[in-house]
Amino acid sequence: MADKVVLAYSGGLDTSAAVQWLKEKYHMDVIAFSVDVGNEPDFPAIREKALKIGAIKSVVKDARKEFVQDFIFPALQANALYEGQYPLATALGRPLMAQLVAETALAEGAAAVAHGCTGKGNDQVRFEVSIGALSPGLKIIAPAREWGMTRQETIEYAQKRGIPIPVTVANPYSIDQNLWGRAIECGILEDPWTEPPEDAFIWAQSADKAPAKPEYAEISFEKGIPVKLNGKMLDGITLIQQLNDIAGKHGVGRIDHIENRVVGIKSREVYEAPAAIVLIQAHQALEAMCLTRDQLRFKQMVSTKFADLIYDGLWFTSLREDLYAFVQSSQRFVTGDVKVKLFKGASLVVGRRSPYSLYSHGLATYDKGDSFDHTAAEGFIKLWGLAARTQKQAQGKK
Repeated sequence: MADKVVLAYSGGLDTSAAVQWLKEKYHMDVIAFSVDVGNEPDFPAIREKALKIGAIKSVVKDARKEFVQDFIFPALQANALYEGQYPLATALGRPLMAQLVAETALAEGAAAVAHGCTGKGNDQVRFEVSIGALSPGLKIIAPAREWGMTRQETIEYAQKRGIPIPVTVANPYSIDQNLWGRAIECGILEDPWTEPPEDAFIWAQSADKAPAKPEYAEISFEKGIPVKLNGKMLDGITLIQQLNDIAGKHGVGRIDHIENRVVGIKSREVYEAPAAIVLIQAHQALEAMCLTRDQLRFKQMVSTKFADLIYDGLWFTSLREDLYAFVQSSQRFVTGDVKVKLFKGASLVVGRRSPYSLYSHGLATYDKGDSFDHTAAEGFIKLWGLAARTQKQAQGKK
């Protein structure tokens, strides 16, 4: 009886080719395991495809709720943006997928797990580090890293074996998407001088085709978690989906940047993440109202490290857990509403309010009702500048 291997199966080019390759190279029975994190519109078809091309079993797990509550929302509370731009959609999905794949391998009595990541990407690190942390004794096979085929050779390999694939020479994009964003790679996008063509985008339409009138989105947060959109209480999945549609319609959410991969190379990355961009922006605006300057500045450092840990595949580490403990504490009073204006590719925070706001109109206003003690300023300035004056007097001439 052949050993079993659980393949993290997306239905794309590499994982589809991997079903046959694992049978040919390792003589293993393949169990295709797909995780629904909002990444595919038709999982029944994905399941059927896996069985048709040779998997002995095909399993689909709906993990959208877990993805939102345990991965997306903690990252949102942390304002996690890798290198200040990427909201980490793919990177957030990988540790959850790795966890579920490892659990399935144990339940199925499989000897190994496999994934479709290449040898120069980030996802191989995220999968294997996560699986290694959760199930250290589990063997990991990486077909796309082992077979050494170019993308074109992989297409030809699949075509010769009658494997239906979503990628052709005429449409060479490699797509990875989930509720939090959509990553678009390969083809003409590998030239960082070339503007991404319009056919690469699906969620965020071109700004010049966006509506001629702006639209406002009001987002309500409780302890840093979005709970309402335009006054309506929504579950996390629905809220993200609806905001994706609203913001994407106005051309918000396109990202095009040069990214530093874990393996040490720079790559040109193109993303669509309308809801993620708007929610992080709104959350930051609410924090600015509810946290002190020292809290905000320290949290910015935590946010950068938190994003790096997610990107680098280190979700299942004590440091990530320790940082999240701080993040959760910082969110105790991040409750309130934020109004965002969406127009021609831009999102702009134009209103915010909170029952825990540190903004005081009486202290801030220059008009009637000013409660600030102006007489205190003179003594404050003398004390504040004392160190600067002392140093200048003692060392300035030198």
